[in-house]
Amino acid sequence: MPEKILSRREREKLRQRQEMLAAGLTLFSEKGYHNVSMLEIAGKSEFATGTLYKFFKNKEDLYKTLMVEQADKFHKALTEAIEGTDDEIEKLRNYVKTKGAVFMESASCIRLYFAETRGASFNIKAGLDREIQERYEQFLHTLAAIFESGISNQRFQKIAEPYHLAIALDSLCNAFLFLWLEKPEQNFYPEDPDVILNIFLKGLVAPQHP
Repeated sequence: MPEKILSRREREKLRQRQEMLAAGLTLFSEKGYHNVSMLEIAGKSEFATGTLYKFFKNKEDLYKTLMVEQADKFHKALTEAIEGTDDEIEKLRNYVKTKGAVFMESASCIRLYFAETRGASFNIKAGLDREIQERYEQFLHTLAAIFESGISNQRFQKIAEPYHLAIALDSLCNAFLFLWLEKPEQNFYPEDPDVILNIFLKGLVAPQHP
């Protein structure tokens, strides 16, 4: 289906919306969700407060939009990365590289999400975690399909169910990324995806000598 061509007015509204979201992210990251008002977001984005309310019902709506759009960005980038080749191992390499790149590009948004969901009030979290979890679960099944294909083509041994293999690889990437997020100057996410994949695919136990 061809992509819809936006009118000039629609493009302008989209630009305004993104500027408001960017202003919200900056202020939330600097001061915390609870210490920011819609008036401040309007001032930061250089729009009238009434204009801001035309796009978002309230501060909670703006915050949720930020987080869901970030989840969609992850989902889209990772899906495109693994669809770029038919080779299962190359798909996994592309996944590992792209996950690291998108995570690092979005570090401020990710830090905000974890800061707020650890101690936020219920009304901020209501519905948000479910929406993000649905996107995450959908992608895990996409990742599992790579393992299922590799097992079917006898490239991989079936040491576990494809879905469990997807969880294991995703968790391994997350371990590296969260260490980087905590102390980026000390902990590096590997540029070579095989650093992670070799841990996962080759294992630790040395071959037995006769």
